[in-house]
Amino acid sequence: MTKIQFPQDFTWGAATASYQIEGAYQEDGRGLSIWDTFSRIPGKVINGDNGDTACDSYHRYPEDIALMKELGIKAYRFSMAWPRIYPEGTGAVNPQGLEFYHSFVDTLLANGIEPVCTLYHWDLPQVLQDQGGWSNRSTIDAFAGYCETVFREFHGKIKQWYTINEPWCASFLSNYYGEHAPGNKDLQTGLDVAHHLMVAHGRAVRKFRELGFEGLIGYAPNVTWMEPYTTRQEDVDACRRQIGWFLEWFMDPVFKGQYPSFLVEWFKAAGAELHIAEGDMELISEPIDILGINYYNGSVARHNSEGGLMQIETLDVGYEHTDIGWPIYPQGFYNVLSRIHELYGDLPIYITENGACYNDEPIEGVVADQKRISYIHKHLIQLERCISSGIPVKGYYSWSLMDNFEWAYGYTMRFGLIHVDYNTLARTKKDSFYWYQNTIENNGVEI
Repeated sequence: MTKIQFPQDFTWGAATASYQIEGAYQEDGRGLSIWDTFSRIPGKVINGDNGDTACDSYHRYPEDIALMKELGIKAYRFSMAWPRIYPEGTGAVNPQGLEFYHSFVDTLLANGIEPVCTLYHWDLPQVLQDQGGWSNRSTIDAFAGYCETVFREFHGKIKQWYTINEPWCASFLSNYYGEHAPGNKDLQTGLDVAHHLMVAHGRAVRKFRELGFEGLIGYAPNVTWMEPYTTRQEDVDACRRQIGWFLEWFMDPVFKGQYPSFLVEWFKAAGAELHIAEGDMELISEPIDILGINYYNGSVARHNSEGGLMQIETLDVGYEHTDIGWPIYPQGFYNVLSRIHELYGDLPIYITENGACYNDEPIEGVVADQKRISYIHKHLIQLERCISSGIPVKGYYSWSLMDNFEWAYGYTMRFGLIHVDYNTLARTKKDSFYWYQNTIENNGVEI
């Protein structure tokens, strides 16, 4: 067997998000979020599931951090719940919310684990949604105020920040397709929200710079890769649009100070126009230190005039699928990271999410999730290819540390290295936990 090694300073980690694991949705002064509301609308979440309890990590975080230490991760990417800190979105700070995150971060540090914080992982305070949410530009101001509070509170403790997680999902999936909170189904709203999210990102980065605190800041878009089924131009163009909707739409403004013209025109033809206020692009293009990348899947695809907004259809060409139905395409990981490096240069990249959904259950205390191990293994090989090709990938955060509330899928889809029994909340380490532990110990994998 050949062994591939990662750089000595490579960061191995795991990731979660506040609404998906914390629970305690009405405790210690926390306000409601859009997901508390959305999950209670009949038919929006499978089985009517919600995050009221989730994994109960709000109460069980010492146990969870002990598991992280055993796993051997050097960093843990988590998100703060905005409505825990500002129950009304703005106004009075909730001291109990800050106290919880201080205790949590202190416990991570005491166990030798670096806290890596995502400021917005989709749990917008419901009060702000009642005023228009991200389609209302005042939410940008509210986000900037929330970020400043957190920066001031945690400077010196948290030294790596991500402003917005997966802006494509928080905008188009949530406000055009309506599959996530708040559930709007309007392209113009989706486009407006996407732009406002990026302005909010820029505001947060600028505030971080103004405060002068030590640390690194970036954001974490999700990306995909579509390989054209043929060399026909219409297939090539359809794949470029689909990739670009995730990649260039949310990266060109940051790195180039402008939106990609081919998509601006495409949206315009579909009846939606960009609304850019003076100074917006200067804010969005505020220089960042790091880029988070979330990658799960890609596919082979071709043009189809009936194939939705981007006129594309994916083809089942024999790839395996995970239990959530996503095709497994490790080559796409290498391809999309190569494209990002080619377009935007040598900015340090962290893989802020990558992982697989398999719904294996414990049998006599053992969760034999060999398919998850195979998925991570294949993607780590592609990641090392990227590093050996000169792409500055600095770390990898497995999604997810534990099974959790999987948004519109509720508790039916499991991504964790740790199994959670949602009746008892018992944690069970899966075989993938031990495999990843060994990978971290050896700083590499066999191929």
